[in-house]
Amino acid sequence: LHESGVDVVVGLRPGSAHTAKAEAAGLKVLGIEEAAEAGDIVMILAPDELQASIYKNQIEKHMKESNVLAFAHGFNIHYSQIQPAADLDVIMIAPKGPGHTVRSQYVEGKGVPSLIAVYQDASGKAKDYALAYASGIGAGRAGILETTFKEETETDLFGEQAVLCGGCELMKAGFDTLVEAGYEPEMAYFECIHEMKLIVDLINEGGFDKMRYSISNTAEYGDYRTGKRIITEDTRKEMKKVLSEIQDGTFASEFMQEFSAGRKSKFLATRRKESEHLLEKVGAGLRKMMSWLKK
Repeated sequence: LHESGVDVVVGLRPGSAHTAKAEAAGLKVLGIEEAAEAGDIVMILAPDELQASIYKNQIEKHMKESNVLAFAHGFNIHYSQIQPAADLDVIMIAPKGPGHTVRSQYVEGKGVPSLIAVYQDASGKAKDYALAYASGIGAGRAGILETTFKEETETDLFGEQAVLCGGCELMKAGFDTLVEAGYEPEMAYFECIHEMKLIVDLINEGGFDKMRYSISNTAEYGDYRTGKRIITEDTRKEMKKVLSEIQDGTFASEFMQEFSAGRKSKFLATRRKESEHLLEKVGAGLRKMMSWLKK
């Protein structure tokens, strides 16, 4: 945004490790309250579990009529963790990629496709502001798609849980199956985890058709023969249950309750347990030998 000609200030908590990084990039850094007071458009980019508290205690009192409140994910608005005043525009600009990719693509003169949405249009110009913000981060070079806070939030959470992140359980199960059958862990890692990127890159470039065109007939036949044995009707029923829990707020309630306890219960214990899995140790050793992965 700064390099697109926008007057940007960054709001950070005192002692933030990101202050020096932001200032080195030529950005003006203020405290959270000072930034909220200065900003006509206030974009909240803190973790989902912290946003409501930050907004209530440090931002809300500085929001003035005709200001714009912006988000990169609809969680806190959709689940009513944040309830903005009616005289504010409330918009979302959600790049479909991590922040460092948005930056690297912008620097290369490209962009990451982004979603925009309008929750409140007090000024009558809310969509214009969303489009302008998306253009300012380079999204117009790739594609800007309009959605709603509800649709973005529910599809994003479902995709993460059922396929993108939760789906990693499939790779782990494949690894465990081979190791428990007596195969070398390094072979299991290559076949069930490392090569996943090759398949996903092909799908990303040309869909399932290009992936199946590129693999061997043996692999393609195995795909047709085995896929539905792994993703069964029971799996699809469970996916629908997962989606229902996202739609009715069950997941959001459980998530906020877990983090209100200071992340000292299931979340951290599970993170620690997962980090100790054999595949993490084997993967770390193999990646050290992969010179092409090193920058």
